Amino acid sequence: MNTLFDPFTLRGVTFQNRVWVSPMCQYSATDGFVGAWHSAHLGAFATGAPGLIMVEATGVVPEGRISIGCPTIEDDAHAKAFAPMVEFAHSQGVKMGIQLAHAGNKASTMKPWDDHLMASPAEGGWEAVSSTARAFEGYPVPRALTVAEIAGLVQSFADAAVRSVKAGFDVIEIHAAHGYLLHQFYSPLINGRTDEYGGSFENRIRFLLEVVRAVRKVIPEGTPLFVRISCSDWVDGGWNLIDSVELAKELKTLGVDLIDASSGGAIHNAKIDVKPGFQVPFATALRTEAEILTGAVGLITEPEQADHILVTVEADAIFLGRAMLRNPRWALYAAEKLGITIKWPTSLDRARTLKK
Repeated sequence: MNTLFDPFTLRGVTFQNRVWVSPMCQYSATDGFVGAWHSAHLGAFATGAPGLIMVEATGVVPEGRISIGCPTIEDDAHAKAFAPMVEFAHSQGVKMGIQLAHAGNKASTMKPWDDHLMASPAEGGWEAVSSTARAFEGYPVPRALTVAEIAGLVQSFADAAVRSVKAGFDVIEIHAAHGYLLHQFYSPLINGRTDEYGGSFENRIRFLLEVVRAVRKVIPEGTPLFVRISCSDWVDGGWNLIDSVELAKELKTLGVDLIDASSGGAIHNAKIDVKPGFQVPFATALRTEAEILTGAVGLITEPEQADHILVTVEADAIFLGRAMLRNPRWALYAAEKLGITIKWPTSLDRARTLKK
């Protein structure tokens, strides 16, 4: 039995607690470079004593970005921009992870607050690619990747992982959820290929497994590797939890340490019963049936709720998104509410009410 503020060791990394910050898009990069906004955004979390901060979906190539405002780690210069943020988090005893991603047919958008969806070439947009020439609702029809291009992207994920480790990241996460490129291959709702990357379950998961093998091969043995998957497409005939359990078993054999268990994103109108903790059962099922560590995510907002998930062994760590945006020092708040004394940043200590 674990609690929210128990430490957690994976491979060569020890997290000071199990309060983890989810990757959350900020749409504030310039030409793929993170900058002042990201420094303030991530730095705020780092002063709040979580165990891990996961940086937002970061394109392994420029065309892998979701929007023209999303970051990349396409080369050493882009990787170097993350280094001061990683160093600051480390100075606070917080570990840093990066979510390596490719948006596929959901790429090349404007920022969410702009007055139109897709970015034109003049606005910095590009042609999207996917498993199949099949558009997401309201998006242009993408170009289907060739087998040679798939191999090239496998290498791009590996190269991005190497740069991430050099930049100081403690954890690498592969983003294979939410209807983005790797999900566009394993979901039968999207993948209409007839070659070795389409059709059967084994063929549809092939691209993801190749990426995992390539990344695990190039990162240090002591670096944990996570994969975020969509455990269900929430529609009949789509990817489901049974598929996810079988995928998780495969990922475990390839050296994946933890599944970040999310869902949805393959289609725009899936009927999802959104309520507090609605995705936690996915984490529990993978943990039990695939015997792999899991992170729970999805409308987890209260300290008692988060702690209960761990005490009842439904997951191994808690990823928090919107709750962290509302209160970047949620971990400090949660510790006091649960009656637990944890170390505060020295500069903030006079605000602490619970002391021993």
